[in-house]
Amino acid sequence: MSRMSKEEAVELIKNGDLKSLGDMASDVKRRLHPKKITTFVVDRNINYTNVCWVDCNFCAFYRHGKDDDAYVLSFEEIDRKIEELLEIGGTQILFQGGVHPKLKIEWYEDLVEHIHKKFPTVTIHGFSAVEIDYIAKVSRISVEEVLKRLAAKGLSSIPGAGAEILSDRVRDIIAPKKIDVKDWLNVHRVAHKNGIKSTATMMFGTVESDEEIVEHWDLIRNLQDETGGFRAFIMWSFQPNNTKLQREGIVTHKTSPNRYLRLLAVSRLFLDNVKNIQSSWVTQGSYIGQMALMYGANDLGSTMMEENVVKAAGAANRMNQDEMIRLIKDIGEIPAKRNTAYEILETF
Repeated sequence: MSRMSKEEAVELIKNGDLKSLGDMASDVKRRLHPKKITTFVVDRNINYTNVCWVDCNFCAFYRHGKDDDAYVLSFEEIDRKIEELLEIGGTQILFQGGVHPKLKIEWYEDLVEHIHKKFPTVTIHGFSAVEIDYIAKVSRISVEEVLKRLAAKGLSSIPGAGAEILSDRVRDIIAPKKIDVKDWLNVHRVAHKNGIKSTATMMFGTVESDEEIVEHWDLIRNLQDETGGFRAFIMWSFQPNNTKLQREGIVTHKTSPNRYLRLLAVSRLFLDNVKNIQSSWVTQGSYIGQMALMYGANDLGSTMMEENVVKAAGAANRMNQDEMIRLIKDIGEIPAKRNTAYEILETF
C-alpha cells in the first residue's frame, strides 16, 4: 500500500467527507490494534513552576518571576502531589514548567533523582524540548549532555510539548521566543538516539494553514522513519481564553469539533509509522473525546489528576478512570490501563 502524500492529505482535510474519513481512519486503527483495546494512563500533571521567559502569545498559564502569583514548587510539595497520585493507582507524572530563566541542570538533576529514589514505581515523563534546549543553554552544556544526565538520574521519557505547529512562520507569530522547528526536532532526535522515547504533539487552531498542518505531520513522520522514537501522536485545539492572541484579536474563537475530528482522522491516515494516537478529551470534552475513538484514536490519554495550563485558558474538562472505562465500553471496545511505554497493566 503506497504512502499518503502531503498533497493527498491536504485534499482530504479540505474536501474529505467527515464520516468517510472516520471509516478510513478506523480501518487503519483496526489494522494496528486488532484486539479492539483502547488504553488510558492514570497520571498527574505537575507544573513545577509557572515562571517562564518565553512569553508565548497563546499561553494563559505563564508568569514572570516578580509576579505575585509566580511559584516554584518545593520538593515537599511535589512529594505530596505524587503521594496523592499513588493513592489512586497512578503510574506516571507528566512534569513540565514554565521555562524558568534561572534553573540550571543541577537543580533538575536533584529533582529527578529525588523523585526517582523516593517513588521508584512512578515513571517520570517530563521536560519539553523547549525546556531541555534552555537548560542546555543556561548551563552551558549540550542538549545531549542534558538528556544523558537527566536520564541517569531517572528521567524515563519526554513529552512532545512545545511543538505547537512545526512551521517557523506560525511560530514567529504565536511564540516568537520559542525554539525553531529545527531545534525542536533536534532535541527529539538526540533523545531517541540516546534511548529516550518521546511523544509528538500538535496544537492547531491559531494562524496555521492546512498545508502547514500537513508539513508538521510530514516532519514527524520523517523523524519517526529515522529513529522510531515516538510512542504516540497527540493533537489538541488552541484554547483562546485569557491569551494574548485573543486579546489582540488574532484568534478569537475555538475551532469546531468537526475540525478536530477531521484533522484527527487524516493524521491517523498520514502517520503510518506512529502506532498510537491519543484523543484530546481535555480540550474537546468527554463526548468528543469518545467520538475521537471512532476517528482513529486508540488511546484516551490520561485521567490527568491535575491540569493547569489548558485550565488557565478556560477549558476545565475532567475525567476519572471509571468514566473512561464507561466511555470505552460504550463504543464496544475493551478498556485497558497502560503505563508510559503503552504496556497493558490491566484490562476491564
